[in-house]
Amino acid sequence: MAMGHVILNEFIVARRVPFFVEYVRTYTDLPNLITLVENAEHGGLVPGKFLTEADLGRTDPESAWKTVLLDAASGKPAVPNGSMGFRYGESGEGRWNLDLEGVVPALSLRDAKVRAESAEVLLPFFQQPAGTGEVMRRGVPVTRVGDKLVTTVFDLMLAQYGVRRDGLPGDWPESYDDATKPYTPAWQEEITSVPAQACIRIAREFATNAEESNGRSLIIMGAGICQWFHGDATYRAILAMLMLTGCLGRNGGGWAHYVGQEKCRPITGWLNLANALDWSRPPRTMIGTAYWYMHTDQWRYDGYSADALASPLAEGHLAGMHTADTIAQSARLGWMPFYPQFDANPLDLADAAEAAVAASEAEDAGSYVADALAAGRIKFSIEDIDAPQNWPRVLTLWRSNLLGSSAKGNEYFLKYLLGTHSNLMADEGEVRPKDVSWRPTAPEGKLDLLLSADFRMTSTTLLLPCRVSSPWKSGWAGPSPTWRTDRKRSG
Repeated sequence: MAMGHVILNEFIVARRVPFFVEYVRTYTDLPNLITLVENAEHGGLVPGKFLTEADLGRTDPESAWKTVLLDAASGKPAVPNGSMGFRYGESGEGRWNLDLEGVVPALSLRDAKVRAESAEVLLPFFQQPAGTGEVMRRGVPVTRVGDKLVTTVFDLMLAQYGVRRDGLPGDWPESYDDATKPYTPAWQEEITSVPAQACIRIAREFATNAEESNGRSLIIMGAGICQWFHGDATYRAILAMLMLTGCLGRNGGGWAHYVGQEKCRPITGWLNLANALDWSRPPRTMIGTAYWYMHTDQWRYDGYSADALASPLAEGHLAGMHTADTIAQSARLGWMPFYPQFDANPLDLADAAEAAVAASEAEDAGSYVADALAAGRIKFSIEDIDAPQNWPRVLTLWRSNLLGSSAKGNEYFLKYLLGTHSNLMADEGEVRPKDVSWRPTAPEGKLDLLLSADFRMTSTTLLLPCRVSSPWKSGWAGPSPTWRTDRKRSG
């Protein structure tokens, strides 16, 4: 964050490096407009939702998913290509791309021919060891589009990073040496022990190289960041720095990551194989963290309520909820998939829906499922995740150190998925979910089959009843001599 503070201040606000400005205008959401709404509890404005085409009066269903920016030349709202609203509707045909079609986005409201005023916004930040949040007050330029008060993502980013601009109210750092305000080089020195001058120098060198090479500054890192709490927030700070300097998507630039979950280059090919897309579409994919958290019963040991680390500006939507409740809510409302989806076999459910439509008992398959949910004939699996019909039964791993190495909460995997001995010593949490059934005893050994395709004796393969060797060895041109099945030795 402190390096981003320096880069924003010197290379984008003070100098406005053309390559950087053009890159973020074209390839990021920084020019997009954000609504500002009142926060009654704290008495001020807070960022709301993206302004969308629906706010401009359009009534197409997909308009609510099309973001809006200001054309710098005219000051008028424009709907750029490429947002989610162009992905599926007919109005998006030929526009699922980032072609700006002649529009020059206003990165800041100060770049547009509009009557911009200023307003103070409330922004959360977290620096206390206990995890409690605080509120800072920073000014941004604002204008009205229709009845909505708006600013840009970029203007909010400058406020969050503490980059002062003339004429804006708020509590700002005095200089890079101000250790009392978040995200300055001096502020980070007290936390990380990295000298402020070193932070400033590296930020300048990184951005200068990106400017001179057109985005060929590279960050190489291993698994250290993502193994720690709030690792995702740290990732975002690094990605923001790369984005601001035009390094993402550039040969020789961006980031090089050792750990497998960030290796997206082969995803197009692997997606087809992993999801059997030659047999069934659409693929049933979901985030691994929530999947394992629920199916390995780690949720039963989670002593935090979901609002324990909530923003001080939050409106109480997470109050009293267990983390498992939030995952269940997201599944019910369609925010995030969870599998298995229902407590009924999806093939049987599809057959029943087809039969009901054919018999004129349902308008379509979606209506059949919605009616069945409302009547209680089927339920979301996550509502009773430990019921036998909702267990994962077969797990196939491809060159994975999941068990014994990569799994977060390995002992839970061993106990509840494999049903083998474990060193689990934790006590079940006192915080209980409201929307997920709590069974007196959690089931152990949910898997019927664990299969790994590998050529190495990894930590996972040591726990396998069955292993299939890969026909090709990594880094070696010849095929593996045999396909073999090894049975795990007892004892």
